[in-house]
Parts: sequence; C-alpha cells; structure tokens
Amino acid sequence: MDSPAELLPALEPIMKAVAAAVGPHCEVVLHDLSKRDMEHTIVAIENGHVTGREVGGPSTNRGLELLRREAEDHDEYGYRGRTGDGRELRSSSVYLHDADGRVIAALCINVDLTPLQAARAALDTALRPAAEDSPARDEEVFASDISEVLDKLIDGAIARTGKTVALMDRDDRIAVLRFLDERGAFFVKRAVDRVARRLNVSRVTAYNYLEQVRAAP
Repeated sequence: MDSPAELLPALEPIMKAVAAAVGPHCEVVLHDLSKRDMEHTIVAIENGHVTGREVGGPSTNRGLELLRREAEDHDEYGYRGRTGDGRELRSSSVYLHDADGRVIAALCINVDLTPLQAARAALDTALRPAAEDSPARDEEVFASDISEVLDKLIDGAIARTGKTVALMDRDDRIAVLRFLDERGAFFVKRAVDRVARRLNVSRVTAYNYLEQVRAAP
C-alpha cells in the first residue's frame, strides 16, 4: 500500500466492528502520516467523543516521536494514555508501512477506563468489610422458605462449637440453644422440635436447655 487512502476501504469496517464490539467508550482512529502534516492526521475515527477529536484532527505526541526514529518498531499494545480533561485511557497503536518501509499510517485504539473505574469503585464500596469497630453481625440469609433460614441458623450455631453433634456435651448443646435464641430462631413454629432432632436430644430436653438459657442472667 502506498497511501492511507488505499487502506481506508479495508480498515473502516474493521474500525466500526471494534468500536461496536467494545462499546461507546472505545475510540478507533486512523492517522495519515504519509504527508507528515502532523496538525491534520486523522482521516477516520469511531467514537471520537472519547477524546473529543474528529476527522482533520492532529497527531499525538507519540506520532511526533515516531518521526524522530522512524526505523524503529513503534507498535505498542495496552499502554496508558490520558485525555485533555484527565481521564485515563488504555491504548494500542499499530503503524503501517509502504513498500519502502516508510510509516504511512497509524491505527490506534483508545479505551476510556472511566466506566470501568466507576464500576470498580462501586464494587469496592459494596464489598468493603464492615468497619472494625462495628458490632459483629451474622450474614443475612435469603431463602424461599423459613425452614431453610432456620436450618442455616442451626448450621451456624453448631459450627460455632467447633464440634460435630456426636462429640457435643451438654454445655455445647446449651450454647447452640443460646445462640439460636439470641437470633430469634424460636419465633419460627416448631423450631425447638427441629433443633432437638439436629442435636439428637428429646424435645423435652431441648425445652429444658432453652429454659436454662432464658433463666441465666
């Protein structure tokens, strides 16, 4: 190819495809460097709003540097850039040569990281652990049936003892009842029966443990 004009029909559909696939925060630019008119290098651009540029716009500083050392390989992928208003970009540039090895064009992709950074900030906020001085709270359980919620509470109460049910003694079982009572588990109908079955004790024994828990100061 001897000129960007010859490249344009082949590259424009690719530019549109990349911009459409990545989204409106992705700018794709074709620079004509054959004329060395660095004030007016842009001959095609998709999503120019990313950098505020349009056809007829100028080269970047990298294009200027290229002219100083044209014989070197200037292709670069995933480097950082920045818009005039301070937004961070992730960019890649590929330089195209004529038969004599002279750089005649540059195809550049610039992705505005602002939407991704905003999403990351939102996730960081949502997933941030509770402050150290906040009261410890159990994870909230979401289920389609209250019995599932109760089972999760019982699982948690048993796990806190650090033992299997078979190895629990009386104090461990009372600790399970205390944990569940503090969390309102016994507002669920027949909760005591369910806990008794899980702890391998009788219903009467479970009620006796619960009375001891509630009688304690």
